[in-house]
Amino acid sequence: MSQSNGIVFQNVRVFPGHGEALTGPQDVRVDGTTITSIGPASDPALYADLTVIDGSGQVLIPGLIDAHWHAAFAAVSAQVAMTCDVGYLHLAAGREAGHTLMRGFTTVRDAGGPTFALKRAIDEGLLPGPRILPSGAFISQTSGHGDFRSRNEVPRDPCRHLSHIEIMGGSAIADGVPEVLRAVREQLMLGASQIKLMAGGGLASSYDPIDVTEYTESEMRSAVEAAENWGTYVMVHAYTPRAVAQAIRAGVRCIEHGHLIDEATVELMAEHDVWWSLQPFLDDEDAIQNPNPANRARQLEVSAGTDRAYALARKHGVRIGWGTDTLFDADLASRQGKQLAKMSRWFTPAEVLTMATSGNADLLALSGPRHPYAGVLGRVEAGALADLVLVDGDPLADLSLLANPEQNLPVIMKDGVIHKNALA
Repeated sequence: MSQSNGIVFQNVRVFPGHGEALTGPQDVRVDGTTITSIGPASDPALYADLTVIDGSGQVLIPGLIDAHWHAAFAAVSAQVAMTCDVGYLHLAAGREAGHTLMRGFTTVRDAGGPTFALKRAIDEGLLPGPRILPSGAFISQTSGHGDFRSRNEVPRDPCRHLSHIEIMGGSAIADGVPEVLRAVREQLMLGASQIKLMAGGGLASSYDPIDVTEYTESEMRSAVEAAENWGTYVMVHAYTPRAVAQAIRAGVRCIEHGHLIDEATVELMAEHDVWWSLQPFLDDEDAIQNPNPANRARQLEVSAGTDRAYALARKHGVRIGWGTDTLFDADLASRQGKQLAKMSRWFTPAEVLTMATSGNADLLALSGPRHPYAGVLGRVEAGALADLVLVDGDPLADLSLLANPEQNLPVIMKDGVIHKNALA
């Protein structure tokens, strides 16, 4: 990595984070952590005292943002995540954070897991990685999507320790309004940017079928109120109409997944200006292999709903966030850019890039004063934070370029620091 107070991306076409077209040849100047100017390509002699990166007509885009990432759990197996020493988990997460940055993802919204220490280490420059907006522990009811205990750990009583993953900070089991309030406030105390609540069943859960609605409306509303008191919001894991509708009534601002909801529920989302953080779940080579027949059936049900979900979101103008939700699979984590390129099934490349840059930045802004990073993200404009990726080729013509970051992303900058420069 290298740092300079004067860097110029010379002769680059720019995707500013929105719109349907690239600019003509431009020079983009970075001073410190900020983009300071953008203008027509000029004589390189003007930049004699600056570090010049000759883009030679390549395309400069904002750093990519994954709005549903699990920095602690993306690249380790489920068995390791549930049983390993927390120090090992942090070391593995630190290595994966470097890989994430090298894929061009300069920011992630962490959707649950023990990432406060990792975020601090990255922010302090101890190791490379993306900006992290942490949710902290998954907050789950007993038997919910975040209850990872074994059956022999039930019933809970005052004489028993918390489960291993609760002690690590990966999950917080809370039942009833007082416990939910405590769990939310603990995550905010530790530095959560937003709160992640489990509102329904999941694909790989041990106890909760996908049709289950989790938490009562009063419990969920208490979480929303506690988050709002801190100026931030609640995001929920949910797939079904009943679970999503209850979350909306409780004041939740962002639905994660929701692949099985009906049109009436989508209309409710639009009416309440709720964000929809969808993932491109398909029954393809990127699908997580699930040997359990019941879980496999749930997976096929969700995959079958993906096309319809994107169509309904577009029809009703619901604001869409993009994320991967990669869990427990290092090989799948390495295909983060491919998961983004897959979005061209439903949207134009320009719409996809907008979604993964300025669009996701707008979603992250829901954290308000709890947003840990001051400045404009997801845009190439004067005054924005200098999170920039150079693409060897035109991603508006061929989005699959992002699926091979090692070959096609020669320069990666985060916060004005060059972390990769294959042109040097």
